[in-house]
Amino acid sequence: MILTNAECGDQRIRYNQAEQDVFKAPIGVVASKDGSHVFVACESTAEVLVFNNGSVRSSIGVAANPSGLALSSDASRLYVTCGGTDGSLQVVDTRQHNIVGEIRTGYQTQSPVVSPNGETLYACNRFDNDISVIDLNVMKEIRRIKVAREPYSVAVTPNGTKLLVAHHLHDGPSNLDFVASKVSVVDVLTGKTIKEILLPNGSNLLREIRISPDGRYAAVAHILARFHLPTTQIERGWINSNAMSIIDVNDLSLVNTVLLDNINAGAATPWAVDWSKDANKLLITHAGTHELSVIDFPKLIEKLTNHSKIQAAKSNAKSAASSISSEQVPNDLTFLVGIRERIKLHGIGPRSMSVSGNVVWVANYFSDSMDKVEINHKSSNAVSIAMGNEPEMTLARLGELFFNDATLCFQGWQACSSCHSHDGRVDGMNWDNLNDGLGNPKNVKSLLQATQTPPMMWLGVRADSKVAVRAGIRHSLFTTQPPLIAQGLDAYLASLKPMASPQLVQDRLSVAAERGKQLFYSKETKCARCHKGDLYTDQKFHDVGTRGTYDQPDDKFDTPSLIEIWRTGPYLHNGSVSSLKELLIIRNSIGKHGVTDALSDGQIDDLVMFLNSL
Repeated sequence: MILTNAECGDQRIRYNQAEQDVFKAPIGVVASKDGSHVFVACESTAEVLVFNNGSVRSSIGVAANPSGLALSSDASRLYVTCGGTDGSLQVVDTRQHNIVGEIRTGYQTQSPVVSPNGETLYACNRFDNDISVIDLNVMKEIRRIKVAREPYSVAVTPNGTKLLVAHHLHDGPSNLDFVASKVSVVDVLTGKTIKEILLPNGSNLLREIRISPDGRYAAVAHILARFHLPTTQIERGWINSNAMSIIDVNDLSLVNTVLLDNINAGAATPWAVDWSKDANKLLITHAGTHELSVIDFPKLIEKLTNHSKIQAAKSNAKSAASSISSEQVPNDLTFLVGIRERIKLHGIGPRSMSVSGNVVWVANYFSDSMDKVEINHKSSNAVSIAMGNEPEMTLARLGELFFNDATLCFQGWQACSSCHSHDGRVDGMNWDNLNDGLGNPKNVKSLLQATQTPPMMWLGVRADSKVAVRAGIRHSLFTTQPPLIAQGLDAYLASLKPMASPQLVQDRLSVAAERGKQLFYSKETKCARCHKGDLYTDQKFHDVGTRGTYDQPDDKFDTPSLIEIWRTGPYLHNGSVSSLKELLIIRNSIGKHGVTDALSDGQIDDLVMFLNSL
């Protein structure tokens, strides 16, 4: 069966009813300075495709789960990060097209960046919460730099002294007035975080961060969640807006945050960021609406500067200017009018791009294609380049596309992934959805094993995942869709598999976790009374002593599975706890999360180690 263009944008995707997918899933792209060679990392087929003059010239096999690419300054070496539990950096000789080195790194290694002097490479180990520092002269990881939760992308300053690290999720509770992810600033010499740049309230799911070629500014792409508002409508970014934040690299401060949406057209899931060589163009892909924004950056800075002056003048009570102040910029859906071109791409899911001269190469994750866009003309047009045969998808893979496709949403404001990230987990936020009444926000639950653990939602208001999927299309995407959309989403959720915990030692529980396991299953703690079976849930509702101001007196909450609990914080139905240790010690005074009051500090640590190993 072939999906129509209306169902999947401009790109035609073949729905394959066989049992195996046939697709490449391009996840990273980098071009040589002269644009003569373009390298594309394909996640599904574990290969790097080499393009020359718009055609695939060769393929280089790499380790499983390639996640990102970087080139040496002379383009003689290609560095390929590969994810998974045992991450690595693979070094490719670009002339011979073969691997000449492999360096072990961490869990889900991604976002490689080479230092200005070409001697060091930095890469995020997303689930180890650290940065690998690799000496390229001796081809060895020389240290790890510990950072905050889920480092997703890293950039190095032109003088090589600092790293800017974008964190995918925040690391605190979600029931506060202010909840936002951040950009960490790391001193390379000491390996210490010297500053944390907080983004505006609601900033989450940070993706790429890049520094301009002149070294003056950095830009990071992210979602701006309006989590204080009930989800009664979607127009004008009422639920989720899509944004970029500009950072002054010299001052290490936030300049401002600018919305990428238009008044009646969301620009969902901003992902990849890059700059033209002269720093005049700032480019951002929209993986949810399959577009590319090309922004006149000098005009953007001029406009932001003028608004700062207006704000200063108003503070002196002598200005009658009608323009908005800097504080209002993150809410202004018209700010980019006249200084941004929004280009519709041919491909689906643009998650990476690279700029070479006046050409932007965009790799499209779901359509196995690249878009070539020239940005030196007043009006840019995208040209599609295929990576091979037309991709074929099973229903589950098609469902993953739908899960991330904001064109299924009214006006393209958000996708399912806007609240559950691109892999069906969490955004770490509380939302006041209408399914259980107004005024009682709940923390986003991971969708892992949702098909196996009915009912759905904290109060069980949806009978099972299929009911929840169809309600989500109506009440979160605000559209009606053909049956295939819901069927694909069902299949995708059923296909989700747990990731191994970073706390495991050679795929086994550590000694401390084994002690914690004994405590978990003991008659004294009674943890396994509710968190039972292979899924660690009895699928029942309990009063766990956590009802709050916004809950009803008789509310009882669904017992969540503990599988992958290491990556799904904050915890409890209201996201009021940021760590399992806090949950067991501070929020468990009446023993409804297991009887833990008699445990020693060491035993609590062992129990937490076991839970974080699931």
